[in-house]
Amino acid sequence: MSEYWRRARASKTAAFVAPFAVFLAFLPLVGVFRVENSELPWWRHSPEQWIYPVQTLLCLGLLIFWGRHYPFRPVRGLGFAVAIGLAGIAIWLAPVWCFEKFGLGGDESPLRWLGFRERRDGFDPTLLGHGPNPVGSWLVLGLRFLRLVVVVPLVEEIFWRGFLMRWLIESAKRWDELDVGAFAWKSFGLTTAFFALAHAGPDVAVALVYGALAGWVTVRTRGLTAVIVMHAVANFALGIFVMKTGWWGLW
Repeated sequence: MSEYWRRARASKTAAFVAPFAVFLAFLPLVGVFRVENSELPWWRHSPEQWIYPVQTLLCLGLLIFWGRHYPFRPVRGLGFAVAIGLAGIAIWLAPVWCFEKFGLGGDESPLRWLGFRERRDGFDPTLLGHGPNPVGSWLVLGLRFLRLVVVVPLVEEIFWRGFLMRWLIESAKRWDELDVGAFAWKSFGLTTAFFALAHAGPDVAVALVYGALAGWVTVRTRGLTAVIVMHAVANFALGIFVMKTGWWGLW
Protein backbone atom coordinates (compact mmCIF):
# COMPACT_ATOMS: atom_id res chain seq x y z
CA MET A 1 0.00 0.00 0.00
CA SER A 2 1.40 3.41 -0.97
CA GLU A 3 2.08 6.15 1.56
CA TYR A 4 -0.93 8.13 0.26
CA TRP A 5 -3.33 5.26 0.94
CA ARG A 6 -1.76 4.58 4.32
CA ARG A 7 -2.38 8.19 5.33
CA ALA A 8 -5.91 8.07 3.95
CA ARG A 9 -6.63 4.88 5.85
CA ALA A 10 -5.30 6.43 9.05
CA SER A 11 -7.68 9.43 8.82
CA LYS A 12 -10.59 9.00 11.20
CA THR A 13 -12.48 11.93 9.66
CA ALA A 14 -12.20 10.37 6.21
CA ALA A 15 -13.41 7.07 7.63
CA PHE A 16 -16.61 8.65 8.94
CA VAL A 17 -17.29 11.06 6.06
CA ALA A 18 -15.98 9.57 2.81
CA PRO A 19 -18.32 6.56 2.47
CA PHE A 20 -21.33 8.86 2.93
CA ALA A 21 -19.93 11.40 0.44
CA VAL A 22 -19.32 8.68 -2.16
CA PHE A 23 -22.83 7.32 -1.57
CA LEU A 24 -24.34 10.76 -2.20
CA ALA A 25 -22.18 11.32 -5.29
CA PHE A 26 -23.82 8.36 -7.02
CA LEU A 27 -27.40 9.60 -6.56
CA PRO A 28 -27.49 12.23 -9.38
CA LEU A 29 -25.87 9.79 -11.82
CA VAL A 30 -29.23 8.10 -12.43
CA GLY A 31 -30.58 11.28 -13.99
CA VAL A 32 -27.36 11.85 -15.93
CA PHE A 33 -27.40 8.43 -17.59
CA ARG A 34 -31.17 7.91 -17.98
CA VAL A 35 -32.64 8.12 -21.49
CA GLU A 36 -36.44 8.26 -21.53
CA ASN A 37 -37.04 5.63 -24.18
CA SER A 38 -38.35 2.20 -23.14
CA GLU A 39 -37.30 0.70 -26.49
CA LEU A 40 -33.63 1.16 -25.58
CA PRO A 41 -31.70 -1.49 -23.59
CA TRP A 42 -32.54 -1.59 -19.89
CA TRP A 43 -29.18 -0.18 -18.86
CA ARG A 44 -29.98 3.04 -20.71
CA HIS A 45 -33.62 3.67 -19.81
CA SER A 46 -33.23 2.31 -16.23
CA PRO A 47 -29.62 3.05 -15.24
CA GLU A 48 -30.48 2.71 -11.55
CA GLN A 49 -30.45 -1.04 -12.15
CA TRP A 50 -26.65 -0.93 -12.51
CA ILE A 51 -25.72 2.35 -10.78
CA TYR A 52 -27.15 1.32 -7.40
CA PRO A 53 -25.33 -2.06 -7.34
CA VAL A 54 -22.03 -0.32 -8.19
CA GLN A 55 -22.73 2.25 -5.48
CA THR A 56 -23.51 -0.53 -2.99
CA LEU A 57 -20.35 -2.53 -3.63
CA LEU A 58 -18.06 0.51 -3.70
CA CYS A 59 -19.41 1.90 -0.42
CA LEU A 60 -19.19 -1.54 1.18
CA GLY A 61 -15.55 -1.69 0.11
CA LEU A 62 -14.89 1.72 1.69
CA LEU A 63 -16.52 0.62 4.94
CA ILE A 64 -14.23 -2.42 5.02
CA PHE A 65 -11.20 -0.26 4.14
CA TRP A 66 -11.82 2.04 7.12
CA GLY A 67 -13.46 -0.56 9.35
CA ARG A 68 -10.93 -0.32 12.19
CA HIS A 69 -12.10 3.22 13.01
CA TYR A 70 -15.74 2.43 13.75
CA PRO A 71 -16.66 2.12 17.46
CA PHE A 72 -19.23 -0.67 17.33
CA ARG A 73 -18.67 -1.46 21.02
CA PRO A 74 -20.20 -1.32 23.54
CA VAL A 75 -23.19 -3.26 22.23
CA ARG A 76 -26.29 -2.56 24.27
CA GLY A 77 -29.95 -1.68 23.90
CA LEU A 78 -30.53 -3.87 20.84
CA GLY A 79 -34.09 -4.83 21.84
CA PHE A 80 -34.88 -1.18 22.38
CA ALA A 81 -33.36 -0.36 18.98
CA VAL A 82 -35.48 -3.00 17.21
CA ALA A 83 -38.67 -1.67 18.81
CA ILE A 84 -37.88 1.94 17.93
CA GLY A 85 -36.89 0.92 14.39
CA LEU A 86 -40.28 -0.73 13.83
CA ALA A 87 -42.09 2.23 15.37
CA GLY A 88 -40.07 4.65 13.27
CA ILE A 89 -40.78 2.91 9.98
CA ALA A 90 -44.48 2.67 10.88
CA ILE A 91 -44.51 6.45 11.26
CA TRP A 92 -42.58 6.80 7.99
CA LEU A 93 -45.12 4.70 6.07
CA ALA A 94 -48.26 6.08 7.71
CA PRO A 95 -48.83 9.02 5.28
CA VAL A 96 -48.67 6.96 2.08
CA TRP A 97 -50.76 4.22 3.68
CA CYS A 98 -53.45 6.75 4.63
CA PHE A 99 -53.39 8.14 1.09
CA GLU A 100 -53.71 4.75 -0.57
CA LYS A 101 -56.29 3.29 1.81
CA PHE A 102 -58.38 6.30 2.81
CA GLY A 103 -57.71 8.88 0.10
CA LEU A 104 -56.17 11.41 2.50
CA GLY A 105 -54.00 14.00 0.76
CA GLY A 106 -53.11 13.89 -2.92
CA ASP A 107 -51.60 16.36 -5.37
CA GLU A 108 -54.14 19.09 -4.63
CA SER A 109 -53.96 18.81 -0.85
CA PRO A 110 -51.55 20.57 1.52
CA LEU A 111 -51.08 17.15 3.11
CA ARG A 112 -48.99 16.13 0.12
CA TRP A 113 -46.08 18.02 1.70
CA LEU A 114 -46.35 15.66 4.68
CA GLY A 115 -46.09 12.60 2.44
CA PHE A 116 -49.79 11.96 1.82
CA ARG A 117 -49.39 11.23 -1.89
CA GLU A 118 -48.92 8.40 -4.35
CA ARG A 119 -45.53 6.68 -4.24
CA ARG A 120 -45.82 4.01 -6.93
CA ASP A 121 -43.08 5.11 -9.34
CA GLY A 122 -39.50 4.28 -8.45
CA PHE A 123 -36.85 1.56 -8.43
CA ASP A 124 -38.52 -1.65 -9.68
CA PRO A 125 -36.25 -4.66 -9.00
CA THR A 126 -38.49 -6.93 -11.07
CA LEU A 127 -37.62 -5.10 -14.29
CA LEU A 128 -34.93 -7.59 -15.32
CA GLY A 129 -37.16 -10.56 -14.48
CA HIS A 130 -39.56 -10.03 -17.37
CA GLY A 131 -38.61 -12.86 -19.67
CA PRO A 132 -37.47 -16.49 -19.56
CA ASN A 133 -34.54 -15.86 -17.18
CA PRO A 134 -35.32 -14.20 -13.82
CA VAL A 135 -31.73 -14.45 -12.54
CA GLY A 136 -31.04 -10.79 -13.28
CA SER A 137 -34.04 -9.72 -11.23
CA TRP A 138 -33.03 -11.84 -8.23
CA LEU A 139 -29.46 -10.50 -8.40
CA VAL A 140 -30.67 -6.88 -8.49
CA LEU A 141 -33.13 -7.57 -5.67
CA GLY A 142 -30.42 -9.15 -3.52
CA LEU A 143 -28.09 -6.21 -4.07
CA ARG A 144 -30.98 -3.83 -3.35
CA PHE A 145 -31.56 -5.43 0.05
CA LEU A 146 -27.80 -5.44 0.71
CA ARG A 147 -27.85 -1.70 0.04
CA LEU A 148 -31.01 -1.13 2.05
CA VAL A 149 -30.30 -3.24 5.13
CA VAL A 150 -26.49 -3.20 5.42
CA VAL A 151 -24.82 -0.40 3.46
CA VAL A 152 -27.31 2.44 4.03
CA PRO A 153 -27.60 1.95 7.82
CA LEU A 154 -23.82 1.78 8.17
CA VAL A 155 -22.98 4.68 5.84
CA GLU A 156 -25.69 6.98 7.21
CA GLU A 157 -25.38 6.29 10.92
CA ILE A 158 -21.58 6.37 10.87
CA PHE A 159 -21.84 9.85 9.36
CA TRP A 160 -24.95 11.33 11.02
CA ARG A 161 -24.76 9.96 14.55
CA GLY A 162 -21.14 8.79 14.59
CA PHE A 163 -19.53 11.93 13.12
CA LEU A 164 -21.81 14.95 12.70
CA MET A 165 -23.56 14.77 16.06
CA ARG A 166 -20.15 14.83 17.77
CA TRP A 167 -18.52 17.32 15.38
CA LEU A 168 -21.25 19.90 16.07
CA ILE A 169 -20.58 19.91 19.82
CA GLU A 170 -18.50 23.05 20.23
CA SER A 171 -17.13 22.26 23.68
CA ALA A 172 -14.81 19.57 22.31
CA LYS A 173 -11.40 20.41 20.83
CA ARG A 174 -11.60 17.28 18.66
CA TRP A 175 -14.83 15.58 17.71
CA ASP A 176 -13.35 12.11 18.16
CA GLU A 177 -12.50 12.84 21.79
CA LEU A 178 -16.22 12.61 22.55
CA ASP A 179 -18.01 9.31 23.00
CA VAL A 180 -20.70 8.38 20.50
CA GLY A 181 -23.98 9.55 22.01
CA ALA A 182 -22.53 12.69 23.57
CA PHE A 183 -25.41 15.15 23.83
CA ALA A 184 -25.94 18.86 23.25
CA TRP A 185 -29.26 20.33 22.15
CA LYS A 186 -27.73 22.28 19.27
CA SER A 187 -25.91 19.24 17.93
CA PHE A 188 -28.95 16.99 18.34
CA GLY A 189 -31.28 19.48 16.66
CA LEU A 190 -29.01 20.33 13.73
CA THR A 191 -28.16 16.70 13.02
CA THR A 192 -31.86 15.82 13.02
CA ALA A 193 -32.66 18.76 10.75
CA PHE A 194 -29.87 17.96 8.28
CA PHE A 195 -30.95 14.31 8.23
CA ALA A 196 -34.50 15.41 7.34
CA LEU A 197 -33.29 17.81 4.64
CA ALA A 198 -31.24 15.01 3.09
CA HIS A 199 -34.59 13.26 2.55
CA ALA A 200 -36.16 16.40 1.06
CA GLY A 201 -39.41 15.78 -0.78
CA PRO A 202 -42.35 13.73 0.43
CA ASP A 203 -40.30 12.13 3.21
CA VAL A 204 -38.94 15.25 4.88
CA ALA A 205 -41.58 15.45 7.64
CA VAL A 206 -41.40 11.78 8.62
CA ALA A 207 -37.59 11.91 8.31
CA LEU A 208 -37.58 14.66 10.94
CA VAL A 209 -39.43 12.37 13.36
CA TYR A 210 -37.33 9.35 12.46
CA GLY A 211 -34.11 11.34 12.79
CA ALA A 212 -35.09 12.46 16.28
CA LEU A 213 -35.81 8.85 17.25
CA ALA A 214 -32.43 7.76 15.88
CA GLY A 215 -30.71 10.49 17.86
CA TRP A 216 -32.56 9.38 21.00
CA VAL A 217 -31.43 5.77 20.50
CA THR A 218 -27.83 6.96 20.07
CA VAL A 219 -27.87 9.14 23.18
CA ARG A 220 -29.64 6.54 25.31
CA THR A 221 -27.34 3.65 24.36
CA ARG A 222 -24.17 5.77 24.13
CA GLY A 223 -23.05 3.76 21.13
CA LEU A 224 -23.28 3.32 17.38
CA THR A 225 -24.38 -0.30 17.09
CA ALA A 226 -27.91 0.13 18.43
CA VAL A 227 -28.81 2.94 16.04
CA ILE A 228 -27.37 0.96 13.11
CA VAL A 229 -29.53 -2.00 14.15
CA MET A 230 -32.53 0.35 14.43
CA HIS A 231 -31.91 1.62 10.89
CA ALA A 232 -31.35 -1.89 9.51
CA VAL A 233 -34.57 -3.23 11.05
CA ALA A 234 -36.55 -0.24 9.80
CA ASN A 235 -35.15 -0.58 6.29
CA PHE A 236 -35.72 -4.34 6.17
CA ALA A 237 -39.35 -3.77 7.15
CA LEU A 238 -39.56 -1.04 4.50
CA GLY A 239 -38.16 -3.41 1.87
CA ILE A 240 -40.69 -6.13 2.69
CA PHE A 241 -43.50 -3.56 2.63
CA VAL A 242 -42.42 -2.23 -0.77
CA MET A 243 -42.14 -5.73 -2.24
CA LYS A 244 -45.64 -6.58 -0.97
CA THR A 245 -47.30 -3.38 -2.19
CA GLY A 246 -45.30 -2.48 -5.29
CA TRP A 247 -45.07 1.13 -4.08
CA TRP A 248 -41.58 1.48 -5.53
CA GLY A 249 -41.29 5.20 -4.83
CA LEU A 250 -40.86 4.51 -1.12
CA TRP A 251 -37.30 3.26 -1.52
